[in-house]
Amino acid sequence: MTTPLDQQPAPEVVVGAPGTSAAGPAARAAALLQRGGVAALAALLVLVILGSALWPSFHTMDNLRYTLLGNSYIGIVAIGMTLVIFTGGIDLSVGSVFALGGVVGVYMNNQYGPAVGIVATILACGLVGLVNGLLVGVAELPPFIVTLATLFGVRGLVYQLTDAGATTYSLAPDSFMAHLGTGTWMTIGIPVFIAIALYGAFHVLLERTPYGLTVQSIGGGESAAVLMGLPVRRTTISLYVVSAALAGFAGMLQAAQLVSASPIIASGYELQAIAAVVIGGTLLTGGSGSVVGTAAGVLLLGVINDYIVQLQLDSTWNNVVSGGFLVVVVVLQRVLNYRRR
Repeated sequence: MTTPLDQQPAPEVVVGAPGTSAAGPAARAAALLQRGGVAALAALLVLVILGSALWPSFHTMDNLRYTLLGNSYIGIVAIGMTLVIFTGGIDLSVGSVFALGGVVGVYMNNQYGPAVGIVATILACGLVGLVNGLLVGVAELPPFIVTLATLFGVRGLVYQLTDAGATTYSLAPDSFMAHLGTGTWMTIGIPVFIAIALYGAFHVLLERTPYGLTVQSIGGGESAAVLMGLPVRRTTISLYVVSAALAGFAGMLQAAQLVSASPIIASGYELQAIAAVVIGGTLLTGGSGSVVGTAAGVLLLGVINDYIVQLQLDSTWNNVVSGGFLVVVVVLQRVLNYRRR
């Protein structure tokens, strides 16, 4: 005689058996390493300890100041890149926009003062981001093609504004904008503290606000975000505006630090920013990442560059090592994702 289905005993679930939701040690470890840039922070700590043991000058205050200041500019650019990549996009125009920000900021500062210079930089570069965002979010063109076009277009515009580099826009050493780039607080450059403040603000924005939740939802699946009634197009457009505005602001800060603006500056910065973001744990396919991880990625690339200086190698080795390191990280991400599944 058969037993009715509602009276049959429930099947026994074995923890860790195939088909259950229980995660094994490998999956838990993979999830931990991808959480908030833990892997990048761990690698950074190991390299700092090793470098301090090998070279007495490595852990000096002077070296710390140099490393933090030198990487604060690309660090600001990488914040916007993180937000764009988080949603599965890409922004290849940030290097050219960086140069545009320097030229616009210095010129407008000299003509109308620092306040106008800063606002004009953010508005001009944000306009480039708006063009990118409209073409990607509304026209639904591929982000790679759109931002590649603006990379060339904006760089050409910068050369036009500087007469192909013949005209140099310089700051008075005692001006407020110059102080913004060259000044220090507690012996550390002001741009470092600006970068730290921006990282803190965008971490809160991404993790604790409805806007950040919308960004995360788009990264998890744009179609699902649309079905949920979220403002996908408006958010996508805003991300490219933010990315360009941050890149331009960083360019203005570096021009202030150099006390002049150059049209050839920041060549390849877009690739450095992407590398820092990916090394920090943000997936190029979107849906996973954090600005904290990006900060670790930026510092990790900075420490690698410091190793090259300490080893007295040619500066071109920096790109070789960074590229190899990036390949290793991407492979590890694939392995970790496999472990999690």
